[in-house]
Amino acid sequence: MNAGWHGKLNLVYAQRGGTTQLIHSQHQAPLKVQRPFYPEGEEVCHSVILHTAGGVVGGDRLSIDLRLEDNARTLITTAAAGKIYRSNGLQARQNIEIQVNTGAGVEWLPQETIIFDGAIYRQDLRVELALGATWLGWEITRFGRSARGERFCSGEWRSHTEIWQQGHPLWIERLWLPASEEIFNSPHGLAGQPVVASLAWVGQSVSSEIVEKARNLWQGQPHQAGVTRLPLGLLCRYRGSSTAQVRKWFTDIWHLLRLSFSERPACIPRVWQI
Repeated sequence: MNAGWHGKLNLVYAQRGGTTQLIHSQHQAPLKVQRPFYPEGEEVCHSVILHTAGGVVGGDRLSIDLRLEDNARTLITTAAAGKIYRSNGLQARQNIEIQVNTGAGVEWLPQETIIFDGAIYRQDLRVELALGATWLGWEITRFGRSARGERFCSGEWRSHTEIWQQGHPLWIERLWLPASEEIFNSPHGLAGQPVVASLAWVGQSVSSEIVEKARNLWQGQPHQAGVTRLPLGLLCRYRGSSTAQVRKWFTDIWHLLRLSFSERPACIPRVWQI
């Protein structure tokens, strides 16, 4: 039986003379990173992660390790939607470790992940924040190739996220979706909707005014969405049928947070527009 890929990506960012630079890059197939670019000036380094195999199969092990030194700022996205294929009986796993030092900020904005029917997949994401560091991340997941009428009725999906600061948990979430027709249709599961998504901003207190503005950005839209204030941040949820719809809402919230905390508008990665 195929043991799968063991891909690794290790990136270190540092601020040098007002410019965030990628000072260390080490990769092992099928993971790699494109050359950094600066569409909004030298302070924020944009990076695009590539998965050259095109998709994840049972037995794959992917590991991503990111470190931001003091005052570095980076936006990281992916070149295309992630695809988790039907399993051969083995679990596929991705482990992401992010360390954000004092005054640094990372925006982790991958494109959507499509979980094929029959996939067995687990993702673990752990972020360590220093004092004065921030993390903005989202996860947009489509269960089944719904354009083909496929539902996620066999297999399993797990997503574990932990954000820590100096030994204290700021946000911990453990999600498990055992695929079945019952879970797909249950109001406690997917409620018949193929897309779920979360956005979290962690590291600074958020005012009630920002929470209300984030909620107002959703008003009048179909499907289910909610906004919750965290002790040091903001959490947004979505359950519906449109990745384009949730990404627009998340992008509007990202823009709101940027203007509120850094007086910088959101800069859409060009790879999203291809």
